[in-house]
Amino acid sequence: MKQSEIKGLSAAQLQENLSQAKKAYANLKLAHAISPIENPLQIRSLRRSIARLATELTKRDLQ
Repeated sequence: MKQSEIKGLSAAQLQENLSQAKKAYANLKLAHAISPIENPLQIRSLRRSIARLATELTKRDLQ
């Protein structure tokens, strides 16, 4: 998810997307531990998306 897309979301949508992304990340890590996944770069991109969502939530809380 791009930063421009994240800025357009409400706080509730950000929180929901963050929880879904964290769940997907945990599932992907588990699948990769059991047997290597086809594209391991998915893990990196999902982790970065989680960081973007968390950063935007924190930024909004501080304002």
